[in-house]
Amino acid sequence: MSATEISPPLPPGMPGEDAPTLLVKIFGKDRPGITAGLFDTLAAYDLTVVDIEQVVTRGRITLCALVTAPEGEAATEGALRATVHGWADALKLQAEIISGRGDNRPRGVGRSHVTVLGQPLSARSTAAIAARIAETGGNIDRVFRLAKYPVTAVEFDVSGAHTEPLRTALATESAALGVDVAVVASGLQRRAQRLVVMDVDSTLIQDEVIELFAGHAGCAGEVAEVTAAAMRGELDFEQSLHARVALLAGLDASVVEKVRAQVRLTPGARTLVRTLKRLGYQVGVVSGGFTQVTDELREQLGLDFASANTLEIVDGRLTGKVTGEIVDRAGKARLLRRFAEEAGVPLSQTVAIGDGANDLDMLNAAGLGVAFNAKPVVQEAAHTAVNVPFLDTVLYLLGITREEVEAAETASPE
Repeated sequence: MSATEISPPLPPGMPGEDAPTLLVKIFGKDRPGITAGLFDTLAAYDLTVVDIEQVVTRGRITLCALVTAPEGEAATEGALRATVHGWADALKLQAEIISGRGDNRPRGVGRSHVTVLGQPLSARSTAAIAARIAETGGNIDRVFRLAKYPVTAVEFDVSGAHTEPLRTALATESAALGVDVAVVASGLQRRAQRLVVMDVDSTLIQDEVIELFAGHAGCAGEVAEVTAAAMRGELDFEQSLHARVALLAGLDASVVEKVRAQVRLTPGARTLVRTLKRLGYQVGVVSGGFTQVTDELREQLGLDFASANTLEIVDGRLTGKVTGEIVDRAGKARLLRRFAEEAGVPLSQTVAIGDGANDLDMLNAAGLGVAFNAKPVVQEAAHTAVNVPFLDTVLYLLGITREEVEAAETASPE
């Protein structure tokens, strides 16, 4: 037998597959000291702790302890049961003790985190998501709530189903149910330091910047029509960009400050960036808009990276042209890779967020591509979609809880 075929010995005190074990379950009103009290009670019997799980819901505790059965006469186990029930009764708790053998069954191959966002999250949609997980061969090992506002966000830890087929199955289900579902592979990299790169227009901000400029040039309707066609993927982005910018020729350069003053951040944008930064993430933006606005956003939000097109200004007026490298669909993906390299982050640990067809290459290149209130063609192609108007809900897709967000919000800046 080769060395690779030899199973390592169990740690001292851990039960084998057939060794007797007890599952001790405690239910009741939560208060400080219950966990300590239970294990202090069990300590008298010199047991080994195999597993522990505890959850508190609306002030009610469920505490489970899997322990080795006491050795010796059967009366010893009887004494343990009586002692635990007596301790529980004194605290007005319920206790249940179940005999069995061995540890918990091994988790299946293939582990994923399934995050579900609902506004609200109905019992019907939760049942459908759970059923589809089971149909793919997955087992739900744990469920917990990430947030209760501005949306309800819950996370299912799933084993036994590979990430990609699970993601495909749940994408269809989520669209039919009107909830947002993200499926990411479980592993250390999920909470490792990451890079998050966002589109700007209609993602980080509520506006289309070129339409703001067009409003000052008196051609807003014409520009909006071309913009919409480009975002739907009906027009080549670079051609549409040149056509729209040409309509701005002759505007006084002072319009830049006026447009900056009009820009409105998307609800939750500031919270998203601030939380990510305080948790050690790096954050950037790429835009088919203009550096005249993204440079201001970079300064205002403390972004690590920013890249966009640049409106040419000569003798104090817009020429109707852009200068430098064009940031189009392919350019956004290229910039994502460049930012990742500069940040020292593997592409698999990047997150991209966008809403238009010109974001698709970037969303597909990232480890996680999020379609934010996106056009149908983008939602169908992205890894996951968010269809609520709060940009900070993306945090829940990364496994960041509302409590962590609030802690980051109240933390003193470095």
